[in-house]
Amino acid sequence: MNFTEYLACDATALAQAVARGEVSATELLELALAQQARVHGRINAVCRLMEPQARAQLAGPLAGPFAGVPLLIKDVTHDYAGLPTSAGSRALLRVIPSEHSAVVRRFLQAGFVIFGKTNLPEFGLKGVTDPQAFGRTNNPWDPARTPGGSSGGAAAAIASGIVPLAAASDGGGSIRIPASYCGLFGLRPSRGRVSVGPGSGEIWFGASSEGVLSRSVRDSAAALDALRGPEPGDPFVIAEPAAAYTELMGHDPGRLRIGYSLESPLGTPVHAQAQVAVHEAVALLRGLGHEVEPAAPRFDGAALAASFVNIYFGQVAAAVAAAQAQGARREEFEDLTRVLAALGRARSAASVVTQLDRWNEFSRALGRFHRDHDLLLTPTVAAPAVLHGTGDPSAAEMRVFDLLERSGLLGVLARAGLLDGTIARMTRENLQYVPFTQLANLTGTPAMSVPLHWTPEGLPMGVQFVAPFGREDRLLQLARQLELARPWFHRLPHWLGAGAMP
Repeated sequence: MNFTEYLACDATALAQAVARGEVSATELLELALAQQARVHGRINAVCRLMEPQARAQLAGPLAGPFAGVPLLIKDVTHDYAGLPTSAGSRALLRVIPSEHSAVVRRFLQAGFVIFGKTNLPEFGLKGVTDPQAFGRTNNPWDPARTPGGSSGGAAAAIASGIVPLAAASDGGGSIRIPASYCGLFGLRPSRGRVSVGPGSGEIWFGASSEGVLSRSVRDSAAALDALRGPEPGDPFVIAEPAAAYTELMGHDPGRLRIGYSLESPLGTPVHAQAQVAVHEAVALLRGLGHEVEPAAPRFDGAALAASFVNIYFGQVAAAVAAAQAQGARREEFEDLTRVLAALGRARSAASVVTQLDRWNEFSRALGRFHRDHDLLLTPTVAAPAVLHGTGDPSAAEMRVFDLLERSGLLGVLARAGLLDGTIARMTRENLQYVPFTQLANLTGTPAMSVPLHWTPEGLPMGVQFVAPFGREDRLLQLARQLELARPWFHRLPHWLGAGAMP
């Protein structure tokens, strides 16, 4: 198999080729490693190669639905025994897990050959991938732009032809944002669908889910089949699907009632191309026989953003404290992370509980919407992939924040409420590009980004569908229908056609 043939296959097809003896797992690994070496200098998707571990896997028997297929895991919740899980931070490079996470174990049981870890922002905190520890990751469609985050390395690895599928996770849009920016399919499963054990019961109070990014719906369905299910000690067990997702995916979804909205929950601008993407999806859905109308759940978008950000601050503070307990030094954290941690420490326990209680409001609002609509359709993101640095605090702002944090005044001012206006403004400025994804995280519901639109400049833009809790089957059925009606698998950056550098 040559690279052109490799690129023409999804993970399912590669596994079938291995099973038929048409290509070996060793040959597939060599193709993946060679492409990683070709694009690394421009894309920087992989932060840690694991070639010795991969070759050790090849020395043993491989079994499972993806036997022999090369895979990259995300360097945050995907613990691989004996190697650091850095979470994109210099502060965690000395912390070595002693056992695989459940997700990694299930990937290995499915037959994947894990040969590296993908890049992400420090602690997975941003919708861009720019860690100081490993350097920023570039979007293969335009290296001047971000691939998104926090699963930006995973998305860039797929879009640059290294692998057809990569592990990912989503705590605020971290599967769906990179999927939209890089022209991929990204499904965020329901809370609890995939265990995050044994190291955690729930991540970000259940807002984060484990999954994959891929180029085909059948790959994502098969990967979800491989990953789903509880581990001993998980806080709750979600009901199993009626059948395998690979089977359910092929069922006719029937005539779906779909409500769509073009308005940002924050009231911020939505790029014309994001609106075009939704209008094109509406026309396609109606052509497929679905009932589509303007409709959206009624909730306070500013309150949702505030709730998300306040919990986020607390999570950063807790992550920094945990890293320090394991020997991390102050200077090993990025400046912004230290500032966010200080803001988190300034929150009281009562304020955290108050914000968590608000998640119920958003869940009830979405539940009321789903009484009359099977799915919610929105843009995945409010604009095409942004240029590197867009939305970052200015250098002047960071100097002030850094000074306040070093002096201890940042927490004092935050506790006194004197930074509330500044924080609200920065939240709005940062989330204005990605205001649509957090609803699914706070409500624990499944959502997907489907790559149905490309801008006149050739940049991909996805549309998002949100389903009721536990209805990944419905999302996959519709995704498969859309994939057949408007295929996207062949849509890749133009330079990949020749297997060349971007």
